[in-house]
Amino acid sequence: MSSIEKVKGKIPVAITIAGSDSGGGAGIQADLKTFAALGVHGTTAITSITAQNTYSVTAVEDLKPEMIREQIKVVAEDLGIDAGKTGMLHTEEIIKTVSSEVSKYKFPLVVDPVMIAKSGVPLLKTEAMDALENYLLPEATVITPNRFEAEKLADMKIENLRDAEIAAEKISEMGPKAVVIKGGHLEGSEAIDILYYKGAFKTFSAPRLDVKTTHGTGCSFSAAIAAELAKKTEIPVAIEKAKKIVTLGIKFGIKIGKGYGPVNPMAHLYRESSRHGVLMNLEKAKTLLEATPEVAILVPEVGMNIAMAIPYAQGIDDVAAIEGRIVKTSEGARAVGNPTFGCSSHLARYILEIVKHDESKRAAINLKFSDDILENLEKRGMTMSFYDRAKEPEEIKKVDGMTVPWGVKQAVNRIGKVPDVIYHRGDIGKEPMIVILGQQAYDLAKHTAQLAREIRKK
Repeated sequence: MSSIEKVKGKIPVAITIAGSDSGGGAGIQADLKTFAALGVHGTTAITSITAQNTYSVTAVEDLKPEMIREQIKVVAEDLGIDAGKTGMLHTEEIIKTVSSEVSKYKFPLVVDPVMIAKSGVPLLKTEAMDALENYLLPEATVITPNRFEAEKLADMKIENLRDAEIAAEKISEMGPKAVVIKGGHLEGSEAIDILYYKGAFKTFSAPRLDVKTTHGTGCSFSAAIAAELAKKTEIPVAIEKAKKIVTLGIKFGIKIGKGYGPVNPMAHLYRESSRHGVLMNLEKAKTLLEATPEVAILVPEVGMNIAMAIPYAQGIDDVAAIEGRIVKTSEGARAVGNPTFGCSSHLARYILEIVKHDESKRAAINLKFSDDILENLEKRGMTMSFYDRAKEPEEIKKVDGMTVPWGVKQAVNRIGKVPDVIYHRGDIGKEPMIVILGQQAYDLAKHTAQLAREIRKK
């Protein structure tokens, strides 16, 4: 066993050999966030320092090659490196230095051939292209060019997926075990990545998102692959997971700056780490509602429920509620089951539509309809809005689950903002209902308990 193997801990270690982005959206900053989100300890060998923000790169200063070499060396000797990735390697000398040093340690290496910033500034000097092909690509386990980078490497135009396949084969002849040509710059409703590995092609697709939170996408993608390789994940599976992480990060990107906002690689971590907290919040809410006998007067005929979503919720399975709902008994309101994800489609649809307009409102509770309750809520200063189920278009009625999203949109458009309360007066065979929206389930439970006590006094 080598000295490096002896000191390695249980947590996988990955290294990013790349430039620093002062705006925190790309480069080593994006890589470290991605490593952390995937449970990998991130280390760095900074190659260049850039002065950049969401729309421009105004200055680049390269570190001395020997300093770059030393960063890789000391990390490998002490921590060990389970996988690595390269990003911005600005000059021929830097590429040769990095290639020489990483070849000593034989860890899986993901090469993101960063050539041009999103703002159009070159991040790879022209004369460094030959060094990239001759020195670095033979050391690569995976290379992740976008369309334009692949065109330069393969010396051909890429207009469609077949062109991408041909280019991937040509790039593979330069040494990397696997070639992924990213589909973000190709036309179509789907963003399709092409993997060429072991003589076969595999595609990975995701809906194309019409957003401007894409700064650092390539960095996070290659870092996610490296993180998975550090965990001994097979290459195709690592790429599939990276695709999902980055798609999520783009969808829930950080809307800051005047240009392209940063991708959010932590979205994955925030989602998963919040699930326990959401269930505990709902458990407290359930306990409070059951401990307040007056709540029973607010329970609708169809039953009451209270729900809360994780951050960056995408579907019903990301929303927890009380399984079986809350029913009215002689002793008060009683929960049929426990807080569970995916058990309420009704309130989940309210929340999933509302968070499109206000990400902070991730909780909802439904109450029986009465004008007295509406009057009380209005006196509390709550913003009210409604929708009329009698005016629901036939094409909406015909599609299961579309009524609530349609109704929420109507309620939001009616007052030009997200309300605290949405109600409707029912329709044939449909019970009228009040839904209160908020940030946390427990806060809504407290509000509901107080409301019930006040209504009972009348």
